[in-house]
Amino acid sequence: MVSTVKRFLIGKPLKSTELGEQKLTKTKALAILSSDALSSVAYGPEQILLVLVTIGSIALWYSIPIAIGILILLTALILSYRQIIFAYSHGGGAYVVSRENLGAKPGLIAGGSLLVDYILTVAVSVSAGADAITSAFPALHDWKVAIAVVFVIFITVLNLRGITESASVLAYPVYLFVLALLILIGTGLYQIVTGAVPSDLHASIGTPVAGISLFLLLKAFTSGSSALTGVEAISNAIPNFKDPAPNNAAKTLTAMGIILAILFSGITYIAYYFGVTPSETETVVSQIASETFGRNWMYYFVQGTTALILILAANTGYSAFPLLAVNLSKDKYLPRMFNNRGNRLVYSNGILTLAVAAILLIIVFNGNTEHLIPLYAVGVFIPFTLSQTGMMLKWLKEKPTGWVSKFTVNTFGAFICFIVTMMFIITKFAQVWPVFIFLPIIVSFFYKIRKHYDTVGEQLRVSADEDVPEIEGNIIIVPVSGITRVVEHSLNYAKSLHASQIIAVYVGFDRESIITFEEKWKKLHPDVRIVTLYSYYRNIVGPLGKFVDLVSHKAEQSHYSVTVVIPQFIPKKGWHNMLHNQMSLMVREFLLHKKNVIVSTVPYRLKK
Repeated sequence: MVSTVKRFLIGKPLKSTELGEQKLTKTKALAILSSDALSSVAYGPEQILLVLVTIGSIALWYSIPIAIGILILLTALILSYRQIIFAYSHGGGAYVVSRENLGAKPGLIAGGSLLVDYILTVAVSVSAGADAITSAFPALHDWKVAIAVVFVIFITVLNLRGITESASVLAYPVYLFVLALLILIGTGLYQIVTGAVPSDLHASIGTPVAGISLFLLLKAFTSGSSALTGVEAISNAIPNFKDPAPNNAAKTLTAMGIILAILFSGITYIAYYFGVTPSETETVVSQIASETFGRNWMYYFVQGTTALILILAANTGYSAFPLLAVNLSKDKYLPRMFNNRGNRLVYSNGILTLAVAAILLIIVFNGNTEHLIPLYAVGVFIPFTLSQTGMMLKWLKEKPTGWVSKFTVNTFGAFICFIVTMMFIITKFAQVWPVFIFLPIIVSFFYKIRKHYDTVGEQLRVSADEDVPEIEGNIIIVPVSGITRVVEHSLNYAKSLHASQIIAVYVGFDRESIITFEEKWKKLHPDVRIVTLYSYYRNIVGPLGKFVDLVSHKAEQSHYSVTVVIPQFIPKKGWHNMLHNQMSLMVREFLLHKKNVIVSTVPYRLKK
């Protein structure tokens, strides 16, 4: 039943030899890895306006110089991450760059920040998508959280089906969104040029604004910088590209930067010229589309594609989170399960972990993107800063041909990213303070995992001069609940092991049943010693555990091993298991933690 549903949802398993077929072309990679950055156009300009409008609509003209500053930052990031792509063509992004050049702790800070950032990517994207849907259909506003959770589940299933399949689905909404916004921007600019839009809807650039402050402008700049989240995703996912992977990744990154710059600057300018102010019930893009086209099919086309890309932008997190988890897992900072590919050759454990974490965030924050975006943005600018600083040190140490220009690019990138990070901390401390709590916790968690793996390795490592005590005999204990074919089967197996001694153990709840069982046992199995235990509290595991402890203590002194052979019947149909108490499973789980005790399960399969 479970396997049938799984096959229906994610498809048939793929062979390991088919891994090469799962690589991405530039066209598909642009869709699957740039959807996060491109989708931020739908809320990045709005975040600038949300800050400026607190002074008054007259202050909205500041969105133009702020947007220019953000475009300069975008250029610096694109140039810097192109350097990283060619320098670290095996992927890993900020984590690998920081770890190799700055040390383990900065690397873990970058890695931890990005893990959280990708979770926030999913939460913010689908929440913003739900906002776009409820803007077009206000009656659905109360169902926003439920809509977001359903979309997370949908994208999770899509990604479990494989990277090329999810990319094929995602390519259409992404390119339709780009087309829709280009039409929207083009139409809006045409209306402005032809005078169809009154020029008195906005304040002129340079108009004095009472109450404006540097602090407020910096706050607006950092809010708008949220549009740059997702820029690093391509450098993390280089292994997903077709060969030559670095070249294809660099070209995809450049294309993404150009498209993002055009869309961001276009939406910001039209929002300013149209005099659009943020609303709690309608997004800025929705207002622009409504003013430009009216509430016709073109408006719904813009809103529909915006909603789609906002929701599917979460796929950037699904592409990058598992790969980052793989790198951390290889370095023993995350559980090894993140390093395993699933049936469809994707890192399914990473995908499922990301989905669960994102759903929890959406529920806790009630799908409110305004509360999530500051955490989202500061979480990505920390790795931005660390990775650029790491690249600076790399060029200083290695000094390859043309290193001066590379060093200059990364230095500028590091400086500007550091400034933005500090702006976030200073201007939005009330919203980003959780970073200073969860980030140390995550890094500490990484170290604990690494310590565990190191400790296990030390204990499992074989040494040539190590004295391993020999086992001189074996005592087998067979817990029995009656005289059945299951017990007979297990006894026959125990006898085949030629043990030093076989002891059958029966736990009874009343004296009479114990005496009756002893008499019956001695008649049928006179050659096997029976030990009966009385349980005062009708508990089987406790008395059995104490007896095993007693035997194993004496056996250890004589260099004997103790093996507990557990009889267990297997029903023909899986649902039949619910009709039985599964005591054998509880006994096995309990005994597995006993020192110097070997646990063996002997299955007896029922035919009907």
